[in-house]
Parts: sequence; C-alpha cells; structure tokens
Amino acid sequence: MRLSEVYERFVGPDVPVAFQGYDGSHAGPKDAVATIVVRDPLALNYLATGLRGGIGLARAYVTGAIDVTGDLYSGLKELWDSVSPPSRGEALGIFSKLGGLKLLKRPPLPAGEAKLSGRTHSKRRDAAAIAHHYDVSNRFYELILGPSMAYTCAVYPKIDATLEEAQFEKHDLVARKLGLRPGMRLLDVGCGWGGMVMHAAREYGVKALGVTLSKAQATWAQEAIEREGLGDLAEVRFMDYRDAAESGFDAISSIGLTEHIGRAQHADYFRSLYDKLKPGGRLLNHTITHPDGTLPPNERGGFITRYIFPDGELSGPGNLMTHIHDVGFEVRHSENLREHYAMTLGGWTANLEANWDAAVAEVGEQTARAWLLYLVGSRLGFEHNGIELHQFLAVRLDGTNAHMPLRPDWGS
Repeated sequence: MRLSEVYERFVGPDVPVAFQGYDGSHAGPKDAVATIVVRDPLALNYLATGLRGGIGLARAYVTGAIDVTGDLYSGLKELWDSVSPPSRGEALGIFSKLGGLKLLKRPPLPAGEAKLSGRTHSKRRDAAAIAHHYDVSNRFYELILGPSMAYTCAVYPKIDATLEEAQFEKHDLVARKLGLRPGMRLLDVGCGWGGMVMHAAREYGVKALGVTLSKAQATWAQEAIEREGLGDLAEVRFMDYRDAAESGFDAISSIGLTEHIGRAQHADYFRSLYDKLKPGGRLLNHTITHPDGTLPPNERGGFITRYIFPDGELSGPGNLMTHIHDVGFEVRHSENLREHYAMTLGGWTANLEANWDAAVAEVGEQTARAWLLYLVGSRLGFEHNGIELHQFLAVRLDGTNAHMPLRPDWGS
C-alpha cells in the first residue's frame, strides 16, 4: 500500500491539503494551502507506537519525520474541519499493510519530553513542572510574546488591535474589575514576567507583589521593575504562592495559574487566596477552562502534558465557580474570552514564524517545532470551542457588604 492511498482514504478528494510520501507517492491539489510531507519511514513507527492522544503524530512532527510545508494553521484547520481520525482498529489494519510488527519498534524519543517524579502537585514537583515550561529561555519567550512578555489571553478592544494593545487592555481590564486605586495592595499569584504587577504599579499607583515558581521569570521581572523605576511599588519573588506570608491584601489577581494547580487542589487553592484578602477584597481569577462539567481525563501521555504543560489540568467553569463559592467567596461576574485567546495565539504564532531562525538558534529545532504545533493546535482548540478562557470576579464579603457597584463599572 502506497502512503498516498492511506492519505486519500481518510482525507478524500476535496480537502485543499496535499500529501507527499517518502515512497514517492503524491496526492491532493497542486494549489493546496499546505502539503503534508512524510520524510522518513520512522514516521510510521512514531504513529504506530503512539496512537493514544495523538502523541505519535506529534513526535513525528517534532522530529521532522513528518513536516508541513505552506501554512501550518490553514492546513490543520482544513483537516480539523473535514477529516475524522481513523479508529484504533482501522489504524492497526493500515499499519499491518504498511509494515506490520516492525512498526512497533519504538523509535528514538524527541528531546524535551517532561520527566517528572514525586507526588503530583507537591511543591517540589510543581516547581519542576513550572521550570520545564517557563524556564525554556527568556529570550525565546521574548521572540514569541513580544515586548509585553504577557503569556496569557489578551483582550482585543477592537478587531484590528495589535497584540501589544490587547495585552495592555487585558491588564487594564483586570485592574478595573478589581477596582484598583492608589495606595491599595495587590497580590498577583503566578505572576509570570511581572506584567500585571508593573501595570498596577505604573497605571494605578498600587503596591503590588508578584510570586512565581519560575526563577527565570522572577529574575527577568525584577530587572524590568528596576528599569521602569517601579521598585518602590512593585516586587516579584521566586516562590510558591502557598509560601507568601503576607495577608490583608485589597485585591488578588491570578492570571493563568489555575491550570497548573490540579483539580484536586482547587478547594485549598481558593481557600488560601480567600485567607489572604481583607474583607471587601476582590479576586480576579483568569484561567483556561473545559467547555462543560464533563471533564476529560488527565492525559498525562498526551502531547501537551509531555511537551508543554506537565501536570496541567483543566476544569469546567461551573466546577470552578462552585469551588470559589464553597470557600466563602461571592462570585459577582464571569466572562468567557474564548475568541480573544484564539486571536492571541494567532499573534504569538506570527511572532514565532517571523523569528523562526532566532528561535531555533536559541532553543533548538525540536523545541521550536513543538511550540509551533502547540500554538497552532491551541488556536484551533479555542476557535472550535474545545477549550475556553474564563475570568471570574469574586469578593470576600465584609459582613454582608460586597463593596461592589450596583452595576459593573469597568467597561468592556
């Protein structure tokens, strides 16, 4: 069986994505938006030994055994919209015709797969998981994220806003929802490279403390704070949020941390944030969510958990809201920014592609390819409502007083 026959069997004649195999076979239109190229027979070994969660296909792409020429996003979008993956039985039948048992010989694993040990979501293991993801290289993140160094969903005030404008708006929306005013104290947990901390200090005169488990992030952020002359108001520490001794904050922001906490720890997580707020204080929790309460299993063997977010787990918006309420908060507002995250990922992908040579020089081709696949795949996930992004605004009541306006006053 020629490789092009397998491709045509599942893709059909109408999808504008072409195919080229190492066996010399071709399929698809000449004016295709993208071409899938199987460059190495090892691609079949990767596929045969990694059916679960698509990890074999990802490994083949990361190593270059399978490549995509043309526009990766357009090609994957066309396939996503038009093609259903083969069942396990169908796949095994095809592999038997292409090489049989010899395809079950495990090929060399790509570099960069996470190898964590210890109890899941212990402090030591969480530190290792965060380091795997965020300590890749500050320069690499600069190439992808741009000057804002904001690695969470932006908020686009208009359809043609730039990525930098949208990241500023995201931080400002969080500040407005929290009701920040000069003299307040803000705690930003999982603060990344300090974007929210510096925004609160610079734009609102707030005394802001950020904490992160990434040493590389903390170093970069503290240097940026000093460059901007914000040292009297802003600080970023390399530490676990559970170890921050201060309390009595007027506001807490958590932007992109909940995904790393683990579902079994959500109650303790929100309780610890509740305890750090003073009565009347507000929490803004910004997190990627699963679209419903039928939660997927934790795919520890999948591409995202092996290469990008070790131990990452998503929860449904209803589950999160229940945990927030059950520890004593009152949820006052929720918002789904799903489309905004798809646009954000498009901006990051464009940055990576524009800086491809520099990115490869910084982290190596396999890591750069893993990140390109992650960014494009995540964008499609948000566009197709496979994942969402929710902001929850909650308050620790002061007796029965929420100290909230009768209607939202933070604008769009």
